[in-house]
Amino acid sequence: MRRWCRMPTPTSSRRFRASVVVLACALALAVPLLGRYVRAVGLPGSSTFGVVVAFGDSLTEGKGYTDEPWPELLARRLRAQRASARTVVNAGIGGNRLLRDGMGPSALDRFEHDVLARRGARWVIVLEGINDLGFPGSVEPGAPPVTAEQLIEAYRRLIARAHAAGMKIYGGTLLPFEGTKSPGYFTVEKEAVRQAVNAWIRTPGSFDAVIDFDAALRDPRHPPRLLPDHDGGDHLHLSARGHRAMAEAIDLGLFRDGG
Repeated sequence: MRRWCRMPTPTSSRRFRASVVVLACALALAVPLLGRYVRAVGLPGSSTFGVVVAFGDSLTEGKGYTDEPWPELLARRLRAQRASARTVVNAGIGGNRLLRDGMGPSALDRFEHDVLARRGARWVIVLEGINDLGFPGSVEPGAPPVTAEQLIEAYRRLIARAHAAGMKIYGGTLLPFEGTKSPGYFTVEKEAVRQAVNAWIRTPGSFDAVIDFDAALRDPRHPPRLLPDHDGGDHLHLSARGHRAMAEAIDLGLFRDGG
């Protein structure tokens, strides 16, 4: 790599070729980094004993708000059991969406690579959709709003693909996001969609089980908002305490053999 990337002394006749080499070197170094957003935490070498994939956006990825996102804390809880070896893979991407590409491929597009093709994967926790609601009218001012029906249909596709691969798939309810600092990210109409989606996720026969993150982190005095001590400060992302609450909301019995 070093020999290939070494640049000749620029001259008037070599400047164009030199600029091409710089660009090629940058791409060669950047491409491996693009594949590193998926991190495994838990027991080294335990992938053959069962992998749990935490599949989501920045609320799962966690960096920038906590050094220990909820998948890492879930791995710690599973280690403490000592009854079985489990690895937890953090497949969260900041800004990711269920339906559309943007900050990384959409959840629908990357599900094969990040979940189904992962060696040892037996369970997946899905927490995706909040950016699908928030981006239209804020990050993407002219984009049409996303409906509950569109999100539910996407979940159904993920469920079918997981079941075809012999995996269990657990649905995480979408977290409150009223008060987010990005203008237009939250509206009362989007909150209505979130509530409709969460009602469907909680319906028996949808996912194999429900992880009710919303119930664990919402402010009971004002349910469209996060609890203040779980709020990372922007009313969307989570504090370290919020990530702990998410990990503690997960029933470890979901990852038993035969579960």
